[in-house]
Amino acid sequence: MVRTTRRAGIVCTAAAAVAVLAGCGVKGTAVAGEIDVRTLDVGSYAVDAHTYHQTADDEGALVEGMRMSRAVVPAVAIDPSLKVGQSGHVVLDNTEATTRLLAAVSKPILDREGLLTGYTASGADKSDDPGTSISTSDTTSVTDFVMRFADADTAKRTAQELEDADFGVAPDINKKLSLSKYPDALVHWRPGVSNVGAFLAHENFVISLFIQRPQPEQDDLEAWVQKALDAQIPALDKFRATPKDQFSGLPVDPDGLLARAVVRDRDKHTPDRDRFASYGPNDFVNIAADETVRQRLVADTGLDAVGIADTSTVMRVRDAAAGGRLITGLVSASGSAYSPIDAPDKLLGAKCLQLSSSGVHSNSAKFRCYIPHGRYVEVVISNDQSDMKKKASAAYALLANSM
Repeated sequence: MVRTTRRAGIVCTAAAAVAVLAGCGVKGTAVAGEIDVRTLDVGSYAVDAHTYHQTADDEGALVEGMRMSRAVVPAVAIDPSLKVGQSGHVVLDNTEATTRLLAAVSKPILDREGLLTGYTASGADKSDDPGTSISTSDTTSVTDFVMRFADADTAKRTAQELEDADFGVAPDINKKLSLSKYPDALVHWRPGVSNVGAFLAHENFVISLFIQRPQPEQDDLEAWVQKALDAQIPALDKFRATPKDQFSGLPVDPDGLLARAVVRDRDKHTPDRDRFASYGPNDFVNIAADETVRQRLVADTGLDAVGIADTSTVMRVRDAAAGGRLITGLVSASGSAYSPIDAPDKLLGAKCLQLSSSGVHSNSAKFRCYIPHGRYVEVVISNDQSDMKKKASAAYALLANSM
């Protein structure tokens, strides 16, 4: 195996300053038992009901990759021990794919065969060495990278080409393996090295696996490849891929969550993996420090969609009661890095946090608030407490006006 790392990390940064909308009135009429949102101090944030009508256009591959987050299983679904989430993100660029996920010799293959889009998820049973992205030698980790191609024939041909290229880097050392349950899986390892790689074409997709184990035992590595395929293939079977010629027509806000996210400027958004994106619940699990707890929270609340716009995140759950449980779970998961502070007056059920002294070296924002309304929970962040309060109030008003 010649892959240089088991995952491709991705860092989400705070938004650059953008123009502030002026003259945005607070609209809406109160109903019994609900706040009159016209009384909330929302600053200059727009809170009237909104819709993003645009389609993906030239960013169709990215939007389809976001949809694929529903089809790539979190590591904890492969094995309960893999509870440390290490990443989950769309992969569009062949260079990115072959820098950290595939062997470098694979790039000409992807260029030739036409990788349409992809999504990868990684997890492990132990955290990396402190301050590094390097796993300890006794770690088990799995990187599951699913690539989409034009048709089944292309996928099958590409899987074989990728395997041949990877194996061919050291044909005198590498050894081919086989799985009786998945005879079409292309698997090889380097005896004495405790990792294994595999490719399997499945319909229009190619599943690429890279698995690290504490000991270089062939039977064990084969069992882990089978375990990963057992989890991944059924998820792909449930996914309805968008035909390539329909990519450009995909809606950028399929669940209406982005329109419920508080932003400074509604007019300057195009699909972006980190700043204007719609994902399924798996993406929410992939980044968790404890995937087991996060997956349980998803199941308990019925969370089925996540929208990210600038520094706001909107999540849709089963009902209002589930929204409260989601907030409780997320606040609890913040641990000692954050301390509770008062939420803005009138926002029933909202909870706010401030970065504590134990988190002073964190890249996270200084303040964050969780705001519930009906089936929705919005999370807003800011480094300014006054702005955070206005943004939290705006989030509630926007959620209420969007009902």
